[in-house]
Amino acid sequence: MHTVAVLALDQVIPFDLSTPLEVFGRVRLPDGRRPYQVRVCGASAQIAAAGFVITAPWGLEGLANADTVIVPGRAEGASPPGEEVLEALRGAAARGTRIASICVGAFDLALTGLLDGLAATTHWVAASDLARCFPAVEVRPDVLYVDNGQLLTSAGASAGLDLCLHMIRRDFGSAVAADAARLAVTPLEREGGQAQFIVHPQPPIPQGSTLEPVLAWMEERLGEELTLDLMAQRSGMSGRTFSRRFREQTGTTPLQWLLRARVRRAQFLLENTDHTIDRIADQAGFGSPTAFRERFKKVAGTTPQSYRATFRSSEHA
Repeated sequence: MHTVAVLALDQVIPFDLSTPLEVFGRVRLPDGRRPYQVRVCGASAQIAAAGFVITAPWGLEGLANADTVIVPGRAEGASPPGEEVLEALRGAAARGTRIASICVGAFDLALTGLLDGLAATTHWVAASDLARCFPAVEVRPDVLYVDNGQLLTSAGASAGLDLCLHMIRRDFGSAVAADAARLAVTPLEREGGQAQFIVHPQPPIPQGSTLEPVLAWMEERLGEELTLDLMAQRSGMSGRTFSRRFREQTGTTPLQWLLRARVRRAQFLLENTDHTIDRIADQAGFGSPTAFRERFKKVAGTTPQSYRATFRSSEHA
């Protein structure tokens, strides 16, 4: 049986606490067995939670033999967790335990140092604060959740439900996860996919970097065919050196940066023009409408048609 330990700390957000309890606690395998044992663990027996008090049946020792630890968010102004809590989380990670945060629980998880060097998300309202407080964490405000394998983080409120269903799918497959989604009366994959719908005009160009000129050049030519050799030639570097410098300065590959920039261009066109999907695919530099639709959904989390319906400028509606 897979044990899920939900860490309840002072000022825990009740919604974040209850989501994993309900979702994991109701899972059934095809033969009727319950695959998860869910426990609430706290640094103290009595936990204050938004106007009421709960009792945690387990102490921090409940994290020691858990397979998954969930760190819910806590109310604004809550005191930082004690060192014993941080050490319990670090110890769990050292043993290979899967650890996931919900909403602003990412702040408590980041305090352990476990997220350093990794991508993470939180509620979009708090994303800039997370990035400021923990500069070693790559904060992604535009997704519902981030799965780094052992460490996972989710955005706010219902995104915690998406993350729990994602973990169930990882553990027991899509059929079991789909059944859990039906019990929760929610789709296994939301129409919004993995996007919080926080749109940035373009991928950031590192100011003052040696790549800034070639990145600006790429941005101006998104509708053209841009090969790695052509980009490297423009930068005055060999292909291998260009790829290495590019990853060092942007955190991604030239191709991934280019694809994401093309999706951002497509988003602008979908919002502000009446152009057809096929024309936008061509203007944004995709080889075919099919390739455009596939890449757009992977990055933006929804189809171009659905994105346009949601975000179309009023003057083009």
